[in-house]
Amino acid sequence: MDIVIESLMKQFQADHDLEALAQNEAFEAFAGFCVLSSFYESDFAPDSFRMGGGNDYGIDVCGILVNGNLLHDKADVEAVADQAKQLDVHIIVVQAKTSQGFEGKVIADLVDNLSHVVVKGGELPYPASPDVENFRAGLDAVYRNIAKFSGGRPKLHVRYVTTGVQVAEMLRKKGVTAERNLMRSGRFDEVTVQCITRDDLRELYKRATHAVPATFEMAKKVSLPKMPGVEESLLGIVSARELVEKVLTDPTGHIRTALFHENVRDFQGYNPVNTQIRETVRDDARRRRFAVLNNGVTVVTRNLRVVGDEVHIRDFQVVNGCQTCHVLFHERHNLSDEVQLSVRVVHSGDEEVIAGIIAATNRQTAVSEEELSVREDFHKELEDWFAAQETTRRLWYERRSKQYANRPEVEKTRVINRTELTKAYAAMFLGEPASVGRYKDLTTRRHGELFQPGHLPAAYYVAAATHYRLEWLFRNRRVRSYYRPTRYHLMAALKLRAIGPGRLPSSPKEAAKQCEKLAALVWDTGAAEREIFKLLPALNGIIEKEESTGVPLGEMVRNKRFGDAVRAAVLA
Repeated sequence: MDIVIESLMKQFQADHDLEALAQNEAFEAFAGFCVLSSFYESDFAPDSFRMGGGNDYGIDVCGILVNGNLLHDKADVEAVADQAKQLDVHIIVVQAKTSQGFEGKVIADLVDNLSHVVVKGGELPYPASPDVENFRAGLDAVYRNIAKFSGGRPKLHVRYVTTGVQVAEMLRKKGVTAERNLMRSGRFDEVTVQCITRDDLRELYKRATHAVPATFEMAKKVSLPKMPGVEESLLGIVSARELVEKVLTDPTGHIRTALFHENVRDFQGYNPVNTQIRETVRDDARRRRFAVLNNGVTVVTRNLRVVGDEVHIRDFQVVNGCQTCHVLFHERHNLSDEVQLSVRVVHSGDEEVIAGIIAATNRQTAVSEEELSVREDFHKELEDWFAAQETTRRLWYERRSKQYANRPEVEKTRVINRTELTKAYAAMFLGEPASVGRYKDLTTRRHGELFQPGHLPAAYYVAAATHYRLEWLFRNRRVRSYYRPTRYHLMAALKLRAIGPGRLPSSPKEAAKQCEKLAALVWDTGAAEREIFKLLPALNGIIEKEESTGVPLGEMVRNKRFGDAVRAAVLA
C-alpha cells in the first residue's frame, strides 16, 4: 500500500477508534469516509456505513442522502422520507480495494450487481447479506414516496477506490458505459461511475478532516477599525446569488445546515417576516432595494484572507441572518446579480468575542433573554464541563460543526454533537428512547426540558458517556451491530439498572451522586459490557414477539410499546 495512504489510514483509525480492524476492512472504512464526506459535510460514524462481510454484492460502503441527511438504516430513511414534503435523494455506493490498480472486470461486476440491488425489484439472484437487504429496503422506502421528488429522481454515485495512480482510458470508457446502462432503468436522474485514485483519496481525506472553506467576491467593502479580540472585519455588499452558490450550498446542492448551529433559532418557516423577504425577492422593483430593506448577514470566521475582490474564509459560521439565508437559498432560481445584500465578516479566534457577537446580533431580533442565556451560557458550561474531566473520562462537546477538526489531540470518537447529546439525554432522562428517530418532533415537544439554565451538567455528561460506551461496544464488535437500532433503549435500560426509574433528585448533590454512579458503570468497560449482555435475553424476547407480528427491528424501536416493554423487563 502507498506509504502516505497507509499513514493517513492509520491516523483515521486512531481518530475513530478503529485500530482493531484488519487492513482491508480499515481501508473500506477509510475510503467510505473520504467518499461520503465529499457529499456530506457534517460528522458521522464512518464504520457504521460499511457492509459487514460476505454476500455484499461488491458493495463495501453505502449511504443514502435524503434531504441532506446521511442515512444507512432502512427505518431512518423511511422516517425522513415519510415526514418530508419534498425529497432530494443521493445514493452513494463505494467499492474499495487496497490494490495498486483498477480492473475493468470489477466495474462490470459491480454495475451488474447494482442492477439487481438498486434497479430491479423482486428476489435477488443469489443470497444477500443483511446489510444489502437493509440498503435495498431503504431504497424501496425512497421510491414509495416518488411523488415527493422535487428536484427529479434520485442521483446515483458509484465510486471504485484503489491506491492506483492513474485511470486508463479503457476504464473511463467502461465507466461511461456503466453509467449509460444504469440510466436505462429510468430510476435515476443522474448516474456517475468514477475511479478514485491515490491522489484523489489524499485530497478527499484532506477536505473531510478540515473545516469547510469558501471563497466569494465582495467588490464593494470597507475594513472596519481594529478592535480588541477581532483580527479583522469587513463590511460590504455581496450578490445574493454569489452568497448562495459560493457559501451556503454544499456539494450536493443542499443548504449547509451546519453553518447555522450558532444561531439561537433554526429556520422558522414562512412566517410573516420570512414571507415578506420572499416577496421582496420576487418583486421586480423591490428586489433591487434588497440591500437596504434587509438587515443582512453576519459571518464569523476563524480564518480570513482577502485577495483583491476575493474573500477567502475557513471554519466559519453564519451567526445572524439565518432566516434571510434560507429564503435566499429557496429562491436561488429567482436570483440575479441585481439582488444584493449587506454582509459583515468578522475574523476572530476569541470564543468570548464570538459569543458576544452572537448575543448582540440576535438581540436585535425577537429572541428572548432566556433563549440567549441558553445559547451563551449553558452550552458553554457543558463544553467546559466535558473538557474538565480526567483524561480517561474526557469527552468533547461540539457546539459548532467541525469545532475540533484541527485539534489532533482530540480523539474524534470522543466528540459528541448537540443532536447526539439531545437524543442520549432524552432517551435516558426524559424517558423518550422510542422518539429519538423523530428528532424535530422530540425537540419541539420537550423544548422546555432540554439545555435549560440550572440543569445539572453531570446529567448531560453521563448521557454522552453512555452514548460513547455503546458506540465503543458496537465499533469493537463486542456487541453485534444487529442491536444498533436498539441503542437508545439500551442506554435507557442502563440508566434504569444503575440508578432506577424516575427523574433525578431535586437536590443537586444527590443528583450528582446518582450521575457519578452511572458514570462509574459506563467507564468500566467490562462492567458495562456485562450489563448489556444481561439485558440482551429480555431484549431478544421482546424483538421476537414484535417480529412475529411482522414489524421489523428498525420500525419497532420507534414504537412506544417497544420502549414500555423494555422498561418493564428491566424493572421486573
